[in-house]
Amino acid sequence: MKILFVASEVSPFSKTGGLGDVAGALPAAFAALGHEVKVISPRYRSVQDDRLTSTGQQIELRFPFGTERGPILSLRQSPNLELLFLENEHYYGRAGIYGDAWGEFGDNHRRFAYLSMGALQATQRLGFIPDIIHVNDWQTGLVPVALRRGFQGTGLSRARTVLTIHNLAYQGQFGKHVMDELGLPWDLFTAEMGLEFYDAVNFLKGAIQFSDALTTVSPTYAREIQEPEGGASLDGLLRARRGVLTGIVNGVDVQEWNPETDPHLPARYGAQDLTGKAACRRELLERFGLRPDTEAPVFGIVSRLAWQKGMDLLLETMPLALQSDIRFVAVGSGEGRYEDWLRALQHQFPEQVGTFIGFDQGLSHLVEAGADFFIMPSRYEPCGLNQMYSLRYGTVPIVRATGGLVDTVEGSMDGDGILFEAFHPSALLAALRRAQALYAEPERLLAFRKRGMGRDFSWDASARKYERVFTSLVTR
Repeated sequence: MKILFVASEVSPFSKTGGLGDVAGALPAAFAALGHEVKVISPRYRSVQDDRLTSTGQQIELRFPFGTERGPILSLRQSPNLELLFLENEHYYGRAGIYGDAWGEFGDNHRRFAYLSMGALQATQRLGFIPDIIHVNDWQTGLVPVALRRGFQGTGLSRARTVLTIHNLAYQGQFGKHVMDELGLPWDLFTAEMGLEFYDAVNFLKGAIQFSDALTTVSPTYAREIQEPEGGASLDGLLRARRGVLTGIVNGVDVQEWNPETDPHLPARYGAQDLTGKAACRRELLERFGLRPDTEAPVFGIVSRLAWQKGMDLLLETMPLALQSDIRFVAVGSGEGRYEDWLRALQHQFPEQVGTFIGFDQGLSHLVEAGADFFIMPSRYEPCGLNQMYSLRYGTVPIVRATGGLVDTVEGSMDGDGILFEAFHPSALLAALRRAQALYAEPERLLAFRKRGMGRDFSWDASARKYERVFTSLVTR
């Protein structure tokens, strides 16, 4: 198959979260399966690579507000995989991807209309007529709409569209003035089969309406978004389209996240010999200024400090948990109130708590390797990656039973992690106490670790599930 993959970010060139990781890894897995794949993404200021070359082609899009132009750049990563970057200094030559310190950019509707329309024009200019166009989240939501309404009678009309919803909470909602601003026909401004959403324009809603198939990043999340509590007001539409909705758990980069080869660790280890994990534990405690010779269990987090991630639940619970002999290390950044809380917690428990406000890739790897338990108390979690990293590193995850967390962590007595149901301090505290009890039984803890390390979270398994969705569309 020929696959066009359109995303607003692609790791390692641009990334704010899991979408960038998926766009960096999943197309490569498709290519490894023998498909011809092209990825289209903006060339942000962060995309600096000497291997970028010109395709000799240029985007030229006519909007009511004027004509926008920019070159198409190429970076071939393998015989079957080419990355294409749309360059437009006005839209993408900024410090942020979606916004800056003052908030989201006010012209994001124009920036990502350029990406959506530009991706379709680019594939025509380059003579690449895909069987499947795989779009991701609201930023590419106009692709299925434009394809259905504006490309009939062209070679692209036979392409089938697949939308992956990475996080339903972000929908790309704008005032209805953008209909005229972008030249969108007003017959699309309907609630039944269009972009209208409470008298505003919703890019993601349009993509859900017009895509041939829908996927999201875990089976449980696919069910949760069809319910009012998790559906962000789109649950009715998603229930109506449930026949084409599939949940597929994300994979992880098993080369980067491998304790047997990880260059960020002071010692390597594997499931057959976990000796090196003790050295990682000592190094972790030293890095955070805590006594490295402690026998107390070490709990860790690496997280965006946000409401979605359950930081308020952690805030309420950890002072109680720290009344017993445990250690807690945290790496993350985000909302100021949670950053301040972590600093205050360290000040209150200086012998037990270590914090790093910010992002450090090497330190994140060290937390995964050196901690005994990894905490993810998310309100909701479409997929999650850190619980899978933890399992690979023999660090037992403690997760709330939601979304991809419940799909990837086995919480039984002979499982590989600890699950808790209620979003309440008593539930999280009980899970932490269960972890302490597990830590007190070394043989049982070792069995948990080895089971987790034996799991397969490679992208190959996920790519084959997407492949089945694609095949069902092109063989209709």
